Amino acid sequence: MKKLEAIIKPFKLEEVKEALQEVGLQGITVIDAKGFGRQRGHTEMYRGAEYVVDFLPKTKVEVVLDEGQVDMAIEAIQKCARTGRIGDGKIFVSDIDQVIRIRTGETGNEAV
Repeated sequence: MKKLEAIIKPFKLEEVKEALQEVGLQGITVIDAKGFGRQRGHTEMYRGAEYVVDFLPKTKVEVVLDEGQVDMAIEAIQKCARTGRIGDGKIFVSDIDQVIRIRTGETGNEAV
């Protein structure tokens, strides 16, 4: 099993969620996040004073899935999250050794 973590622009969340559902993924976790990469933030004016906004709002989408679904999920996220502008985000893929459903004790793919 694999875990995908996608850092995306917040306004792209609904599109990404729908695309993941269309490729057969049922459960996702969504976390509001702040961060920066090459984008490095930006300056804003407030009451005549200029200040730097270092951390930009982002959304982190996490999904655990079978290895056979990884490529479809990555393609769906890229297709929906891409604007072609800096700050579109990143997708991280990592291995999952074990999954346990707390309620039933199911393990592995059955627990996902």
